[in-house]
Amino acid sequence: MRFTKMQAFGNDYVYIDAIHQELKNLPELARFVSDRHFAIGSDGMVLICPSEKGDFRMRMFNPDGSEGEMCGNALRSVGKYAYDHRLTDKTELVIETLGGMQHLKLFVTDGLVSNIQADIGEPRLDTKVIPVNTDLPQFVDQPVQVLDRTFHITAVSWGNPHCAMFVDSVADLDVEKYGKEIEHMTELFPNKTNVTFVEFVKRDYLKQREWERGTGETIGCGTGCCTAVVTGVLTGRCDRKVTVEQIGGPLLIEWDEKTNHMYMTGPSHTMFEADIDASHIIDEKEITI
Repeated sequence: MRFTKMQAFGNDYVYIDAIHQELKNLPELARFVSDRHFAIGSDGMVLICPSEKGDFRMRMFNPDGSEGEMCGNALRSVGKYAYDHRLTDKTELVIETLGGMQHLKLFVTDGLVSNIQADIGEPRLDTKVIPVNTDLPQFVDQPVQVLDRTFHITAVSWGNPHCAMFVDSVADLDVEKYGKEIEHMTELFPNKTNVTFVEFVKRDYLKQREWERGTGETIGCGTGCCTAVVTGVLTGRCDRKVTVEQIGGPLLIEWDEKTNHMYMTGPSHTMFEADIDASHIIDEKEITI
């Protein structure tokens, strides 16, 4: 089996072509390619699968073997993988995910994808969709006490839940302390949520740090960046087109007023490719998940 490790200005994922080979026991395979077992520093495993609804189907697995819904950074790198590995010659792709149908626009330089724009659709603020334990129809800019601080939180979802929390300085924040606490605040979020800490530097420039549920702080999160912009626009703190700085690098985020869709644009890099021997896993009886 051959895998490709890619970084999309944030998360590192292992990408595997699941079109031309049959993969079995996916939870164990995901655990095997994670940094916990294979020492490759992976945030998770992404499978490129055939789709009857779009150009490809993306399945994303967390390092613990559970299947996730959709990650913006992982989604953008799917486009680079598919084009660079000649699975397609199209520069506009429709990708099927558990979070819905996603749209990518690829920018090609010297035969390889150098930049990717992902249209991840409309942000969802309905508390019945997220869900949030509140009687309010929307959860926007609500004060919440977390340990010794009061944060103003907005909850947003694109198939995976996020909440944005305003801070004066992300550099001075103990992300682990507050991220862990709100992740387990089940009285507020019945399901674990990703936490985006947002610093508004200028109306067109934000900084963010991301606490990923069940994992810890990540170097970046595309949907987290979108969550930050949605929060900023709804509360009058930023414009609809913003550069968001994260540890992994900057993403250009735009919330289109006409379509109500969010667009994230930024590069993706192939870190390395390698062959791995996972025969002891994929030859085992398939586990239905």
